[in-house]
Amino acid sequence: MRIITVNTNGIRSAEKKGFFAWLNQQNADLVCIQETKAQIHQLEATLFNPEGYHCYYHDAEKKGYSGVAVYCRQQPDTVLHGIGWPEFDAEGRYLEARLGNLSVISLYLPSGSSSAERQAVKFAVMERLAPYLQSCAENGRDYVICGDWNIAHKEIDLKNWRSNQKNSGFLPEERAWLSGLFDTGHWFDAFRLVNPQADQYTWWSNRGQAWAKNVGWRIDYQIISASLKDKVQSAAIYKDQRFSDHAPLIIDYDL
Repeated sequence: MRIITVNTNGIRSAEKKGFFAWLNQQNADLVCIQETKAQIHQLEATLFNPEGYHCYYHDAEKKGYSGVAVYCRQQPDTVLHGIGWPEFDAEGRYLEARLGNLSVISLYLPSGSSSAERQAVKFAVMERLAPYLQSCAENGRDYVICGDWNIAHKEIDLKNWRSNQKNSGFLPEERAWLSGLFDTGHWFDAFRLVNPQADQYTWWSNRGQAWAKNVGWRIDYQIISASLKDKVQSAAIYKDQRFSDHAPLIIDYDL
């Protein structure tokens, strides 16, 4: 089973850069997209509903903002549009496809980099998400939570870690929160189970020559339940083409 996750920073923009032509060649079973930046009525064209997939979108109430999607080869038993938190769901940040005992989630955690107010929103979501994930861990389902978590976990996960310790995305509280998830033994960073190497990033600032110099952050994850930790076969970050300021994360599972 191949699962791809990518923040497209505008799905219509990514389409113009060749995203769907590339996706058509990937033989993915599930695709999770974040930051579609479009309303559902703007995505009715065939090219946003690629052949061979059942496509689901959850957009934000605010136009041109946030939004997530899941594409499934196999028709899901159930699709949950939102997590049940009104303020969070109004921003189009959670979409879950259930296929048998497997739940695949496209999740887009808030960024706190724009203001102190947004950082407070991010912390509030994190505080609420931890017990939710604990309940998921205890319900017996298998989970792959794909998405832009907007947190680089460890020093190895961003190039300039020393100068970013007071910046959103690498704050001690954010990193400790992510460590807390993994320390429970219920959740695993699928990429790091098979790839321990440095200089592995999924997002690059548009400032300077961050992309050209590979001055990046690894903030896009597939976080999996303990039941799947022995099922990860390979993980790759696709960088041969650039569809947005994030790169697709591709993970193959023995499922």
